[in-house]
Amino acid sequence: MEQGQGRFWQFEAADRAQLLADYERFVNPGRLAVYRALGVEFVPGKREGAWLWDLDGRRRVLNCRCSGGVFNLGHRPPRVVEALREAALELDVGDHMLLSAWRAALARRLAELTPGDLQYSTFSPGGAEAIDVAVKLARGYTRRAEIVSIKGGYHGHTGFALAAGEDVFRAKFGPMPPGFVKIPFGDEGAAAAAITERTAAIIVETIPATAGILLPPPGYYPALRRLCDEVGAVLILDEVQAGLGRTGRLWAIEEWGVVPDILVIGKGLSGGVYPMSATVHRPHLDRFFQENPFVHLSSFGGAELGCVAALAALGQITEAGFLAHVNEMAARFAAGFRELQQRYSLVREVRQRGLMVGFELAEPWMGPTMTSLMADNGVLAVFADFRPSTLQIMPPLIIQPEEVDFVLEALDRSLRALAKGARLPEEVLKLLLG
Repeated sequence: MEQGQGRFWQFEAADRAQLLADYERFVNPGRLAVYRALGVEFVPGKREGAWLWDLDGRRRVLNCRCSGGVFNLGHRPPRVVEALREAALELDVGDHMLLSAWRAALARRLAELTPGDLQYSTFSPGGAEAIDVAVKLARGYTRRAEIVSIKGGYHGHTGFALAAGEDVFRAKFGPMPPGFVKIPFGDEGAAAAAITERTAAIIVETIPATAGILLPPPGYYPALRRLCDEVGAVLILDEVQAGLGRTGRLWAIEEWGVVPDILVIGKGLSGGVYPMSATVHRPHLDRFFQENPFVHLSSFGGAELGCVAALAALGQITEAGFLAHVNEMAARFAAGFRELQQRYSLVREVRQRGLMVGFELAEPWMGPTMTSLMADNGVLAVFADFRPSTLQIMPPLIIQPEEVDFVLEALDRSLRALAKGARLPEEVLKLLLG
């Protein structure tokens, strides 16, 4: 778009080829090559509710990726957009070193909504930084260095968050901070052996998403709570993806009746329009921050405009009937999944909590292939990085019955093609699977 044409943030359909060339030249040619290989060379233009339109307006997809939960309320949720629009006339990001009425208001609301006696919030722009805050706090409070995390876990790409994650990401950057130990998910015996008097914290995604939407045994989280209490370790739960209504409960951990010492929230807290995450901790841990009130700083953490967006998003998620709708749509999906399992033997398992679904296929190559087939059938859904046989299905929580049916029909058509032999070329699978 030439300077001076249209609004400065708008692009026209005719700009598409140039924009792709610019992305390849100035942003990330490797990523564009992957999109082309998958047949998902899609440039979002118009966006609304559960849908994305390509820049030329001729193609649309229903977003069942949702950036891991960023778009829990769909694209451009009117309530959040309007709140931010009004606030932008009066507020800005604020100064992170000064007191803030908006941070106080958001922190109070989170204290009201989070489980048990979780009370204090530290705000960050994104989930990875919020994880870093959690690890800092656990180490500072316990004066211990060791952090136990989960094989196949994913917490982001910064500092401590990256160190707690998988080698597929962290190994490429050389030595990580010392003191990180990894154990299998859902294995109480492994947790009992790993959590000792040397342990500062164990950090777990309540439902590990990038590992394939894994569900724990019933007694797993009560056992982690007990093990941490026995040795004075901190229990950190990462609900960046699983929280804020995604599982049909406000917080996924409510299913197991456990209160963590630290709860990390992100993605959906933004309302999809302003980056926002929170590290919420219990009162006993705050001794460390009271003794060191300026030990963690973030210029854009708790931006006041972001607080307004987050409060509006929380208002929508907690209104009467919202979670009931999530559970109704989840039940509609579940009925469709059962039918598909009966018809297609290559569907091995469906792991589901609310609108967080791991659609398990027979072979690792099938996940990437289904990602491509689903895109051809009008649905954006991606395979799990650490378990590529799993197709992740995470639609907006505001999805409507006819849209659920659209996704199920796309799954049916895609599975039919897969059963007839559809498969991505071997060079593409090698690129995606390594």
